[in-house]
Formats: sequence, C-alpha cells, structure tokens
Amino acid sequence: MANLTTTWVGYVSLLVFVLAYALVVMEEKIHMRKSKPVIFAGCFMWFLIGLYESLNGPGNSEAHDYVQHLIAEIGALFFFLLSAMTYINTLAERNVFNALRMWLLRKGLGFRSLFWTTGIITFFLSPLADNLTSALLMSTVALAVSGGNSKFIVLAFVNIVVAANAGGAWSPFGDITTLMVWTAGKVDTLNFVYLMLPSLVNWIVPATCMYFFIPNEFPEAPSEAIPLKPGAKVIIVMGICTIATAVSFHQFFHLPPFMGMMLGLGALMMFGYYLKRWGDKPLMYELGNPNNRRAENSHFDIFSKISSVEFDTLLFFFGVLTAVGALQYLGYLALASENLYETIGPTWSNIIVGVLSAIVDNIPVMFAVLKMDPAMGVDQWLLITLTAGVGGSLLSVGSAAGVAVMGVDRKNYTFLSHMKWSWAIALGYAASILCWYWVTGSFR
Repeated sequence: MANLTTTWVGYVSLLVFVLAYALVVMEEKIHMRKSKPVIFAGCFMWFLIGLYESLNGPGNSEAHDYVQHLIAEIGALFFFLLSAMTYINTLAERNVFNALRMWLLRKGLGFRSLFWTTGIITFFLSPLADNLTSALLMSTVALAVSGGNSKFIVLAFVNIVVAANAGGAWSPFGDITTLMVWTAGKVDTLNFVYLMLPSLVNWIVPATCMYFFIPNEFPEAPSEAIPLKPGAKVIIVMGICTIATAVSFHQFFHLPPFMGMMLGLGALMMFGYYLKRWGDKPLMYELGNPNNRRAENSHFDIFSKISSVEFDTLLFFFGVLTAVGALQYLGYLALASENLYETIGPTWSNIIVGVLSAIVDNIPVMFAVLKMDPAMGVDQWLLITLTAGVGGSLLSVGSAAGVAVMGVDRKNYTFLSHMKWSWAIALGYAASILCWYWVTGSFR
C-alpha cells in the first residue's frame, strides 16, 4: 500500500474520522445514535480513497482487494455478535436473567455485594466465552437486579466492562486481539497464563476504587417467584455448547469462530421451531385458551429475538472498522506505530499503543503492530497483548465489550458516565503493567 498520509485524501479522511468520533462522544448531548456518524464517515473515507486513486491511477485494484479483506473481517465479527446477542435475547425472553436476578436477590445481597459478584463472574467467564459475550450477559443481569438505581447501574457496568476486558486478556480466545497474537504465533498457549495476575490486578484496582461509591442499599426483591419458561434450561446448555463449538472451530478445525457461533444459532432456530409448535403449549394453557390473542402473542418466535438485537451496536462496529481500515490503508496507523517503536522502544510503545486502543479500536491497532512485526521478545508480545486488551477499558468505545454494554442501557451507561471513572481504570492499567514487569522477569 502506498503512503497517502501527506496527500489531500489523507488529510480530509483524518478530519472526517475525528469529526465522526466527536459526534460519538457527544451522543448523550445531541441524541444521535453512535452508529450514524461512524457509518457515514467510514464509507465516505473509502469514497475519497476511491476518488483519489481513480484520478491518479485508473484501474488500480489495490483498494478493492483491501476492502474485500476488510469486509471479511467485519462480516466475521458481525455474525459472531449477531449469534451472541440473539442467544442473550432468547435467554432473557425465557426468564433466565429474571430467575438469576431473583436468585441473587433472595440471597440477601446488597448493591455492594452484587457489584463484586457480577464482576467476579465476568472476570472468570470472559476467558472461556469471550469478553464481549461475558459483558453482554452480566450487564443484562446487573440491569435486572439494579431496581432502576442509576448510580449502581453505571458503576456495575463500568466494573463489568473492565472485568470482561481483563479476563479476556489472559486467554488465547478471550478477546479478538489475543486471538490475533495467538494465531500469529507470537505467544504460545501456555504463556498466556503469565497475564492472569496482571489482568486480575487490572480489574481489582479500579473495582476497589469504585466500591466505596456504590450505594449501601439493598434492592427490594419481588415476593412472587419467576419460573423459567419451557426450554430455558435446554437453551442455556445450547449456549454453552455454542461457545465450545466456536472455540473448537478455531482450535481444532482452523476455521473462523463465527462459523461455530452461527452453527449454534442454527440449532437455536431449529429448537425454536419445536418451542413454537409444541414446547410452549403448557405455557399457552396457563395463559388461558391457547387459541386466544394473548396466547398467540406469547408464542416463541426466533426471528423476533433476532430483530430485537441491538443493531445500533452492530452497525457501529461496521462503521468503526471501516473507518479505521481506511486509516490503515492510508498509512496512518503504520506511521504512528513505526515512529513509536523506532524512537522510544518497545515497552513504552506498547504502553502507549494500549492507551491508543481506547481511542481507536484495539483490533486494527493490534493488526498494525502485527503487520509491522517489530523485533520483540515474548515478554513484550505479552505486554502488547495485555495493554491492547485492557487499554480499551479506559473509554466505553475502546473495546467490543464497552460498545456492546452501551447498547444494554443507553439511558444510564453512556460515553461520559464511563469516562468519569477513567482515572480509576488508569490506575489499574498502570498497576497491571508493573505486575507484568514482575511476572515476566524470567524472559529478560
């Protein structure tokens, strides 16, 4: 790819990108959904690239080939998210989260105990599922037990995002960035264990800081029991099997993980047909005559679960990756990375790249570093894996988990509400780097 950073298309594209992100930051003030400016910016930047190349070299297919590769990456992420979100919507409709909420509330847990409980579950679920799915799942549970307390919702959501990103950083398939490092052969599977303690520190430090601001109250538990709807337990098992299938597709079959997720979605759709025709009949009779309108509207419909997926989040991903892909094509990411590693060395460069991943999505940032392939030892590749994974927690739009959780409760959890706690997350970021330096001493 040619370096277009000093051309008019480079300058204009960079300006468009900055303006689009400014609108994302002001989402809470201007009430414009975050997907709208980034989709326009991403596609407009590629329009400018196409215009420039058609004026300077007709018939050049380099941009076309790059976009085809880019859309393959976007499509893989899109379908992975679609499957995960559909499962979450289905579990919610089958009363799984309401039942979990009742179980937690019946334990007599207050907001402070719930804060730690959801954080712990997220941290240890993320390495197995992935940070995005774990964050979506536990933020839904946290919202369900919140009783509408906005202060608890914000702090619990920030805690879950940090825990999800930290938990995903010490597993080869806990985050897309770790997956990229793993498949590139930079870090062996067992060496990821070195990141477990730094990741734990990364979560514990901000969680401890936020704990003292959690309302010392106990949410009121409804007196009535909430039973699971027919098929709920089967869908829970199917969800676990779907995650295992996605991991297996990558680990054993060397196929994209989203294919495993879509296989699970297909199985859910088939099971949904059973529920609609036969499985929901006991529920229909509980509601009254199974032929009346109320019962008819209660029939399970898998496509209603798909249609209720947070498409603002999915389209935001499309826009961000399209826009950042344009910056990569123009040469800005490579230019920034080269200047860093050549001037200040790998340690400080990897720390700065982690902070940068909070502003620009960590996936293309890691992609740029891997393409540069700087001469680094295993300890430094572990560091960039850590910082790129957890650095996105500094801002709500810096990671897949943060963006997805923003879609769970747009009213309370916003870009600005997350940013108020960036100071605590930054303390955890610094502490995790010090911990990395200690645990990787044997590599130096």
